Formats: sequence, structure tokens, C-alpha cells
Amino acid sequence: MSNGSGNGGEIRLAFMHKRSQNKRAVTKTNFKSRWFALTNNMLIYYDGSDQKRGKEKNRIDLNQIKVVEPVADGAFENRQNGIQVTYSEQHTDVTLYFFPSSKEEQYNWLCDLRSLVQANSNLSDRYHYGIWTTKWTCCQKDYKGAPGCQNTFRQQPQPQHQHTDNGIRPPVPPTPVPTPNPTPRPPKPPIPNPPVTDRPKMIVIAKYDYDPLETIDIPLKRGKEYSVLNNSRDYWWKVRDRHGREGFIPSNYVEEKSKYSTGLERYDWFNGTWSRQRTELELKQESKEGCFTVRNSRTPGLCTLSVLAKEKGPSGEDVVRHYHIKQNSIKEFYVAEKHCFRDMGKLVEYHQHNAGGLITRLRNPPGFTLPTTAGLGSTKWEINRSELKILQELGRGQFGIVHLAKLTHNNRFVAVKRMQEGSMSEEDFIDEAKVMKELQHENLVQLYGVTSAQRPMCIVTEYMSKGCLLSYLRTHKFMLLENTAILIYMTQQVCFGMAYLESKGFIHRDLAARNCLVGDKHIVKVADFGLTRYVMDDEYTSSGTKFPIKWAPPEVLHYTRFSSKSDVWAFGILMWEVFSGGLAPYPAMSNVEVVDQVTRHNYRMERPDHCPYQMYRIMKDCWREKTDDRPSFSTLIGKLDQLSDKTEFHHS
Repeated sequence: MSNGSGNGGEIRLAFMHKRSQNKRAVTKTNFKSRWFALTNNMLIYYDGSDQKRGKEKNRIDLNQIKVVEPVADGAFENRQNGIQVTYSEQHTDVTLYFFPSSKEEQYNWLCDLRSLVQANSNLSDRYHYGIWTTKWTCCQKDYKGAPGCQNTFRQQPQPQHQHTDNGIRPPVPPTPVPTPNPTPRPPKPPIPNPPVTDRPKMIVIAKYDYDPLETIDIPLKRGKEYSVLNNSRDYWWKVRDRHGREGFIPSNYVEEKSKYSTGLERYDWFNGTWSRQRTELELKQESKEGCFTVRNSRTPGLCTLSVLAKEKGPSGEDVVRHYHIKQNSIKEFYVAEKHCFRDMGKLVEYHQHNAGGLITRLRNPPGFTLPTTAGLGSTKWEINRSELKILQELGRGQFGIVHLAKLTHNNRFVAVKRMQEGSMSEEDFIDEAKVMKELQHENLVQLYGVTSAQRPMCIVTEYMSKGCLLSYLRTHKFMLLENTAILIYMTQQVCFGMAYLESKGFIHRDLAARNCLVGDKHIVKVADFGLTRYVMDDEYTSSGTKFPIKWAPPEVLHYTRFSSKSDVWAFGILMWEVFSGGLAPYPAMSNVEVVDQVTRHNYRMERPDHCPYQMYRIMKDCWREKTDDRPSFSTLIGKLDQLSDKTEFHHS
């Protein structure tokens, strides 16, 4: 069969499944049947049925191919015989996965493809035989650009192939017609299976109880052990409990036994990742004599004990004291040298009965809130309307009306956004939102799922009790502007969430105080990441733009060029919003004036009255003209931490 494309006859033709190539930052992963045709110069695939070839969907120039290798069986669940072809497209490496129907067909496709590309100068030496999810399933590396873990066929002995002087590859010869009594051919060598690495079985212990919504998931009981069967996904692991039941559990609800049994994670008073700022806030919100916690110190390997006393400080507030837990020459732990212990648990137990040099004896740690899960279940995405009890309206935004709701299964509060008809490109959003659901961080508002079977479509997210950050800043303006430490703490949390998105290669595109939400104890989370690409609202589409002007850097205003560094600029504007008490940026300027002043006159906003000079310097770093001169979010975390350490928290 000829393709009529001028590339020569078709060497190989087959109807096979292929995986979506996920060229966007996030997109739905699916599998579709396609006709594949291999010519001397091109690998082409078409839509159609198994009876008839349809329209051409894409073609790959064989000169651009870098990798032609098998994929580990089972890497794509039940799919076998996979082939991966990595090639260069617009200076970016793209990988195509397709699945021949048998091992023999897989071998034939590999041989023919390799024969045609073996002279390519850009062939890779190493490849991953697994696939990228949130890490490589073959070698467990969590950086997508990590070097491959296996040699490619280029590094293995290959049969010699002839090439013409003009550099054009000769066609693969046709299959010879059998003759009587043919000489038996040696069998084709099997494709080697990717090596299987024996890994020790991981045992985890539940830190919290978990009651699943799906039958595919299993419950967790605090303190019980579970064997991990598969941890290739970041946030949902397949485990077996002591009764032999298998199912998925949220990975952030468990801790490795090796850490749990030898470390401090098993204690409810240990909060290793808490900053000094958060520690003081949590203890003062609890406001109970002897309320305490232990956290990791900035000095690696050391911890800090923080305790609240009702003895009033100079400002009439409760006092929080911080004590470094030290070790003596024989590795015993102590706060006061008279009272030394071989482990930290014994030290805390002693000070729960005796002050022993502390401002007060230790009583109880502050209460905790269960962490959110990445979705309502390991595979649950579509939420039935009958699973939601809609309560009062919370507000109206660019996408539609937001209601408070309860899940009927466990009475958990959630927020339900009823999308206005025509307010967004729903089909594209649903595809990408399935991947957005897998993003999880304590400073991101968790997306749980959608109700798309009925209209209007609803988006179900984590509920934040204090509402939007912008409204919160304006409502509590006078209290907040007198408490710089809380404002710094709020910006830190936004920065943590954005650093996580940055690490995942995800761009927000609309970071602003209006798109962050506030919960109890001044907890702030970033919301609506990724939604703005699908919005069809005048605020975003006026003058041909699709972004809010006053939060946009020069490269977006000029070229609509978004990146993590454009998010950094917007973060600088958000910090200005926070320290101005929720004022609109560039007061008294129109959008047109902002574009002119920022891009032509290099204008930057003045320091808000209640903003520390060090914080204003950080803002101006975010507003540098060149993207490369702006700090990353991970760098900003360090800058804000240094500023936070110098600022005292006052509780109101």
C-alpha cells in the first residue's frame, strides 16, 4: 500500500494502539488506535478503523529520532510489547509510545526502525525502560530530565547496513519469496526483557486513620503496619494490610517504618517541617499553658523545643520560648545539662512531669488537621451530584457561583464551583484537570474532581473557611498591618505552594491575592492554578489579552510569554497586595497606563507604608526586567525565611 506522500513505499504498516504524547504542561493520558506506516524517511500515523485508514494525524522525520527502544511490559498497566520513539520537535524532545500486537511484531518494528535511524548523529546512548509518572518507574529518579538508566541499541553490537554515497538510506529489502527446501533460518534473538531490580519490601505505618470512598482503596488505622506493593505514583500507593487485603492508600497518611520506629515521626508532638513563625502561631492560637512542639532546627541534625507559657510578655501576650535540644559528649539529649536522656522521647516525657529549667512543664501538643488527599480516591474523578449536599452560597467569581457543600459519605466540607455556561472551554479543562488533581501540597487548594455528567459542570475542591485572601486582607486590614510576622507568614505559604508548582513545571498564569484562599490559623493556599487558560471572561480577554494586566510582567504584556518567572513577577505584586492591606496594584492607573509605565519607563510601585524595607527589596527582585534576573521560588523561600527569623509574631 502506498502513502502517496513522496517518501517512497511503505516498508511496514500496522493498526496499533498509541499513547497520547502529552505535549502540554499537563494533559489527559489516553490510548487510541492508529494506523502506523513506516517509509524510508518518515514514521506516519493516521486515524481510522481496523478496516480503513483515515486522515493523517502526524509524521515524524526519521532524521530527528534519538531513541528507538522497547518499554517495560506492565509500565502502562496491562499493555505489553511497547515501543518508545523519542525525537526532536521544535528543539524539544517528544516521546511516542505505541504497542504492536505481539512480541514478534514488536521485534520487527524495532529492527526496521533501528535499521533506518542507525546513522543518525543525534542518537542517545542511554534511555529509560520505564515511564515518567511523577518519577521514572524504572530507576525511581524524580527528575524528568534525569539521564537514562539503560544502554540504547547504539551502545550494543549491531549488524552492518549499507548506505549510498549521497547519504540517502536504501529501502529495507522486501521479504524474499520462499523457495522449495529452503535453508532453515536461525530464529530471531528475543528482545531482552528490561532488568528487574530486587528492592527490599517497604513497610509503612499509618500516621492517621483513613476511611476510603472507593472499593479499590482500603482503610488505614493509626499505628498499624502495611506492606507497600507499588509506590510508582506519588500520592496513592498500593499496599497490603495484615489481613491480606490489598488496595490503595494516600501516601501522605503513612510513614516508612524504618523512619517511624527510629525517628521522631511517631510522636504527635513532633512537627519537623514547621518554621519558627508557624510554631509560634500554632501555639498562640491554642493559647494553653504548656502547649508545646518539637521541630527541626536550622542546624542539620538538631531540634528545637517550643513551649507556650501564660506568663504575659511586654505586649500583654502569651510567651513562646524556644529551646535548642543539644547532645553531650556521650550523645545524650538535654535542654538543661542536669537532665540528660538517651533518646528525645524520654527527654520530653521527663519535662512533661517536671519543668526542669523550662519556663513551664510540657503539657500537650497543639491540635492537628488531617492532611488533604490528592483527590477523593486513588481513581475517583467523576463525583455524582447525589454525593454532595449543597449548602449556602460562598461567593461569585469569574467562573460562576461557589457553594459550600458536604460529602454525604463522611460529612467533609468541600467547595463546589458551578461553572457558568460558556464561561470556559470545558472539554480541554477536564482533560488537564485530571492531571491537576494529582498535584498535592499543603499550600495548594486541593482539586478533588468534577461533576461533568450533568450541566452546569461543577468543580469540587478543598474548602477554606476564611475565604479569599484579598477579602481577608481588607476585612482584617488594621489587625494584620500591625502584625508584620503574620503577613510574612502568609507570603511564605504562597511561596511554598508556588515553589512546588515550579518544581513540577506547572505555570499558574494568574497568581494574585484574589486567587489564594485562607483557612484557620492564617493558613493560606494557592487556588485556581491552571484555570485561566480556559476562561472566557472580559477581564481576561479584553484588548486581545488573556491575563490581568496589573499582575503581568513585560514579556507577557509584549509577547504573552508565560513561565515560572512570570509567576515570580506576579508573586511580587501579590506581596505588595498583602503589605498594603489589600489595595489594588498601581492605584489610580488604568491598564493602558500600567503597560506604558512598566514597559517603557521601567516604573515599579513604591513601598507600602507597613512593608519592611527587606521585604520591599524582595518585591523589587521579583520585578526585574529580565526573566533570568528574577529569583526562582525556591530561592525566594530562603530569602523569606531569613526575614521571618528576624520578625516577632504577635497574636490577635
